[in-house]
Amino acid sequence: MKPVLTIRNLIKEAKTFCNFMSEENHSELLGVTDGKAVGTYVEHKFQHYLLDNYIVTIGSSAKGIDLPEEDILTDIKVTSKIQPQSSCPFKNARQKIYGLGYNLLVFVYDKQDIGNRCSLHFTHCIFIDKGCTADFTITRRLREMVADGAYKEDIIGFLEDRNVPGDEIVYNELADEILEYPPKQGYLTISNALQWRLQYSRVISLDNKVNGVINYEW
Repeated sequence: MKPVLTIRNLIKEAKTFCNFMSEENHSELLGVTDGKAVGTYVEHKFQHYLLDNYIVTIGSSAKGIDLPEEDILTDIKVTSKIQPQSSCPFKNARQKIYGLGYNLLVFVYDKQDIGNRCSLHFTHCIFIDKGCTADFTITRRLREMVADGAYKEDIIGFLEDRNVPGDEIVYNELADEILEYPPKQGYLTISNALQWRLQYSRVISLDNKVNGVINYEW
């Protein structure tokens, strides 16, 4: 009987998956330049790999996160090393300050087409705990402001200056929450768009020096 997937096994299997995927010829991707198509290909490969080896629930990337079970709660992201970033659904402004609410598993690849061979060399595989998924700059400054004795009006002014999505009611509620419960330090760069735009350069450079961010590099 197959074992139930755990976070520990998820991280271990992601590394193994990167190793054998880097050795294969992905002929289906020859000439493909659409990053979304490459990402979907890798996500589906990894999901099938997990299903073959573990008892696991696979969600829908269109409707929710990829691994939605409460004890896993992880979304899979695939991005090129040229510009390591991806998008995710916008839920509310709190996500920039208190995190996305779920873990991220990020595959960073380098795609090369040579003759009739397409290689996907995975340069990094990163697991980011949900507690580390807030915006780096915003959380760092808010933590400094609270430590320095900032007033509610100061927090609201900062949120406005940083274009955190929201209106007067949202800013007031967030300011109260921030003063009572200062956010943890985040490590993503989260840009405003119709969806959040997540950038991973910082987590790639952390070199396993932060609890909650595990980075395998090749």
